[in-house]
Amino acid sequence: MSDSQNPDEDTLKILLATDIHLGYNEKHPVREDDSFVAFEEILKHAVEQEVDIVLLGGDLFHDSKPSTTAIVRCSEIIRRYCFGDKPVGIEFLSDQSYIFKNLRNPIVNYEDPNINVSIPIFSIHGNHDDPTGSKATSVMDIFSSNGLINYFGYWTDLKQVQVAPILLTKGETNLALYGLSHIHDQRLSRLFRDGKVGKVITFIAFGIHGFLLQVSLLRPQEEDVFHLFVLHQNRAFRGANNYIPETSIPDFIDLAVWGHEHDCRIMPEEQLNGVYITQPGSSVATSLSEGESKKKHVGLLKVKKRAFELTPIPLKSVRPFVFETVRLEELSDLQEKGIIKYSEHTERVVSDKIDSIIERIKNERKAQKLKEMLPLIRIVLLYHDEQQQINAIRFSQSYVDLVANPEDMILQKPIIKTDGTKRNRYLTGDDTTYEVETEADRTEMLNSLVNKELEKDSNKKLKILSVVAMGEAIARVINNDDADAIADIIDFQMKAAQEKLSSLGMDENNFVELLEQLNQQRMEEAANEKAEVDKLLSNPKRSYNKAVIDDEDDDVDDIPAVNTSTSVSPQKPARGRGSRGPRGSRGPRGPRGSRAKKT
Repeated sequence: MSDSQNPDEDTLKILLATDIHLGYNEKHPVREDDSFVAFEEILKHAVEQEVDIVLLGGDLFHDSKPSTTAIVRCSEIIRRYCFGDKPVGIEFLSDQSYIFKNLRNPIVNYEDPNINVSIPIFSIHGNHDDPTGSKATSVMDIFSSNGLINYFGYWTDLKQVQVAPILLTKGETNLALYGLSHIHDQRLSRLFRDGKVGKVITFIAFGIHGFLLQVSLLRPQEEDVFHLFVLHQNRAFRGANNYIPETSIPDFIDLAVWGHEHDCRIMPEEQLNGVYITQPGSSVATSLSEGESKKKHVGLLKVKKRAFELTPIPLKSVRPFVFETVRLEELSDLQEKGIIKYSEHTERVVSDKIDSIIERIKNERKAQKLKEMLPLIRIVLLYHDEQQQINAIRFSQSYVDLVANPEDMILQKPIIKTDGTKRNRYLTGDDTTYEVETEADRTEMLNSLVNKELEKDSNKKLKILSVVAMGEAIARVINNDDADAIADIIDFQMKAAQEKLSSLGMDENNFVELLEQLNQQRMEEAANEKAEVDKLLSNPKRSYNKAVIDDEDDDVDDIPAVNTSTSVSPQKPARGRGSRGPRGSRGPRGPRGSRAKKT
């Protein structure tokens, strides 16, 4: 049928969304429904736009083992909007037994004769809903087995990655959909660097399933195929080996959908190699970071042969979130104005700021005829002197019925002087530009520096100890004044190495070979090792922790034991540092406004 008769006959329509995080804050009295309301709006847009498929970029759930309530609510929403008698207008051409080989029910859901799917959902997993346990299963497997979601892109062999495409066709439009579920960034970065992420090319006839080619990344032979790639990894720089450079995306990819990063950069940005990248961002704020405060969107992607058009769709049901930084004046300036009650002055400044934000949000939502909602507000308060601090808990009580998050609305940060002068440690450029450093930033930087230093000289290469463990130990010494961290790590890893080598039958002839084998295994299991190191350094039995934990603290039986026979005085915990939650979206951002190819 010609375009003039039916222009949609050859146009493949896809709704793009990532990082739904269903179940986040589901026990919060105000925010418990936020993630589910946003997900329902996303699927409403899918129905209204009459899309062919919904493509999710990972982290559909906030936990790998979500609550029963979260599972039930998600199931109800999907069945309400994605099941029905509407025929699916796309044809699945790949070998389903290979594409879904890790699943108990290896069939695309809309071809299952036992269910009636109107809009198929395709999804990879993220770092929040990734497989766990000895059987490596996740909530995504449950939804796949029930026919609610087509779960793809799960890769188990981390020595080498080969991504086979899902081949879909509608009219004269052919789509190759590549999916790569979350892999620990350091591990995947090494695979990209070593050229071990194999490319998949389609056979000469589009109807034949993908052919794996174990060579350098070559452009596919087919010219009339649109290549769409979805992944869930760090995009922003977070250490030399802890992110995926945008230039790593093979140049035969037409559009990459980037999950994991929560700030919305929905408009496609063209890279130097010609690849376009879209970053839909999250649909719910899971951290009170600046990136999360950007307007939330999903994208309507229209593909016709080799051309595409992406239209942003703003999410109107998302709770409004405003992030602002307030920098207080110097004490000398306040004194010149006759102000000597510094904390009272701070309260007036912050109160005026919050009141204006609340009023502005009310007026904006009223003008847009949107339902009134309590907003999320995060004020980062930068002060010069401790006298300028306020009692944030007491201050926030007056906003309990006006703000959704009064308990963590205020974050106070000192402007640190490093050398006794008036120079600000965090100032860059003029006095209006500054950056507050976090413990997580320092840890990332220290780990990167340790790794870089040890890679300079082969003679410095660690043979028994690991770079991951030493980097974490050094960061612990600097961030937490934990003088015992390095000694405890050395003691633990020396014993672990001895036990491992002994189990492998070590003798004087095969010692070097087995040691190299042990190091290779550590590199491949860096994520597990980091978790083990974190657990070790948080062990209440360590002398550092004995003075700072409750005697009734539980769940310590499974923590690796540490040799504490040496008498060491307990160290005090670092002042002003508590545990850190997951980081929000951050990092340098590229140019905006790149225009997409047009149909």
